[in-house]
Amino acid sequence: MNYLVTGAAGFIGSKIAGSLIKQGHKVTTIDNLSTGYESNIPNLCKFIKGDISNYTIAKLRNEKFDAILHIAGQSSGELSFEDPVNDLSSNTTSTLLLLNFAIENKCKRFIYASTMSIYGESEGKEKFSELDTPHPKSLYAVGKLASENYLEIFNEHYEIIYTSLRYFNVYGPGQNLENLKQGMVSIYLKQFIDSNFPVVEVKGSLDRFRDLSYIDDVVDVTIESIHNKGFFNLVVNIGSGKKTKVKKVIELMHGYLGSNKNIKLSNGTPGDQFGIYANNSRLKSICNIEFRPFSEGLKNMLEELNILKIK
Repeated sequence: MNYLVTGAAGFIGSKIAGSLIKQGHKVTTIDNLSTGYESNIPNLCKFIKGDISNYTIAKLRNEKFDAILHIAGQSSGELSFEDPVNDLSSNTTSTLLLLNFAIENKCKRFIYASTMSIYGESEGKEKFSELDTPHPKSLYAVGKLASENYLEIFNEHYEIIYTSLRYFNVYGPGQNLENLKQGMVSIYLKQFIDSNFPVVEVKGSLDRFRDLSYIDDVVDVTIESIHNKGFFNLVVNIGSGKKTKVKKVIELMHGYLGSNKNIKLSNGTPGDQFGIYANNSRLKSICNIEFRPFSEGLKNMLEELNILKIK
């Protein structure tokens, strides 16, 4: 099979592309290297450098793809407030351009990396299913939700078979430790291990929580979704179904790293969610998946980085 995987210089996209190549498939990627690194792109992956624009997509005119996996995008709620136009272009306009390309290319399968951020928050509610009404709190989430709606319309009018995968807080080896505005686990880990940070700053309450989902599990589900008809024309939560508080993340890092760094609490960031986690019953009805516990996933991540001190 021949696949287009956008964003293969980034964390999730590189892992998906690498796994597909190991399975013997051909993979092409588009990436502008704004947050990713060319060194992340797997060997044998055809690389086209550039934004997802008509000009860049034109370089693919002679290729035929069995599926498009749109993983690229600006992934920080905080940054979406700093540059909303770029966020819209990166996360929504890019989707429309790729959908138009899919029609021209006669590619009927489109998988979209969406986000749990589209749910926002509802008072007294922590666990969200795909049937819950979205209430985005960030411009990032608004753009992602718009793309989901475009996918439904392109399915209705052009028979594009879509899947919107609402990823919940993916972490693991390969996460960008230099990006301090995206990824709770990587943000704290960077501050723990870098001597340039005298303390670990936590923006918001230690009682905030996330559904932390290990990268290998997320990659397995994403690839499963390409051909498993149970995913077709659906929005699906991709999360562990477990909540992990910030204080637990900090406690485990202190222990595994043998660190005595102090924690500094500061104000939260615009649009940040206090905490939600996935009702993943739809996912589990489609495929057999068990997400590994955060304590195990974090240990794996630190072992890969060769910084695990205390097992």
